[in-house]
Amino acid sequence: MSETPLMPMATAVWLVENTTLTFKQIANFCNMHEVEIQGIADGEVAKGIKAYNPIIAGQLSREEIELSSKDESRPLKIKNTDVEISNNEKKIKKYIPLSKRQDKPDSALWLIKQHNFLKDSQIAKLVGVTKNSVTSIRNKSYWNFNNLNPKDPIALNLFTQKDLVDAIEKAERRIKREKKEKEKLQKLNSK
Repeated sequence: MSETPLMPMATAVWLVENTTLTFKQIANFCNMHEVEIQGIADGEVAKGIKAYNPIIAGQLSREEIELSSKDESRPLKIKNTDVEISNNEKKIKKYIPLSKRQDKPDSALWLIKQHNFLKDSQIAKLVGVTKNSVTSIRNKSYWNFNNLNPKDPIALNLFTQKDLVDAIEKAERRIKREKKEKEKLQKLNSK
């Protein structure tokens, strides 16, 4: 069997105690040897292991067990439940320790130098500073500009690589859209 149940030994204990399945059926389902199942039934193997109910866990159905109990040659089939995991929760702002907060303007400067096509608002959102701060850093009018050193914000753990890639892709889409709009205006003006 390619798929085994969660906690196979505990599942086998439950199947031995609560069903009339053959040792071979239980062994095949739990990916164990028949002798181990026989030992569980005799009380020699799996002493102290708490039985794990595969029906409650959603790995088997009562009907599946009944069908296999009636036909000894029929193997048990584990339920395939594809669980879709989605993250619909609103992103919670991550706490930035005081010691790293001084790195935010340095990170904004790094983003301005490395990805100058990002909007000030995008950089502000990524780094966690105000848009005015990013604008003043870009214009070199930031109050402490001379003491800023560009630092990679991902290395500083201010945000993830995925966040940066998403922001870059968004900026590239915006640039393409603006370029198309500019071309349309030039065509209209040339007519």
